[in-house]
Amino acid sequence: MADDKGPSPMEVLREARAQLAELTGRAAETVSSFERTEDGWTLDIEVLELARVPDTMSLMASYRVDLDPQGRLTGYRRVSRYERGRSDAHRGGGR
Repeated sequence: MADDKGPSPMEVLREARAQLAELTGRAAETVSSFERTEDGWTLDIEVLELARVPDTMSLMASYRVDLDPQGRLTGYRRVSRYERGRSDAHRGGGR
């Protein structure tokens, strides 16, 4: 995935989404936060957990994903669940 300097931010984003999807069996829709840390990278990725009609009632989840400096996933956890149509102020869970 990378050269001696490590992966580029775009490579990290693509790889994190792919690894999370493989582990959870759910497609990652968007990356809502992304930062480099002393230990690698930390991302928040939004995932569709349950499709409903209308789409604004679909159940979404935000996952915190940790990666090593090479972009390999080292851990993840769901930090919140919410209906797609809700604003951040109305989300449950801890963020």
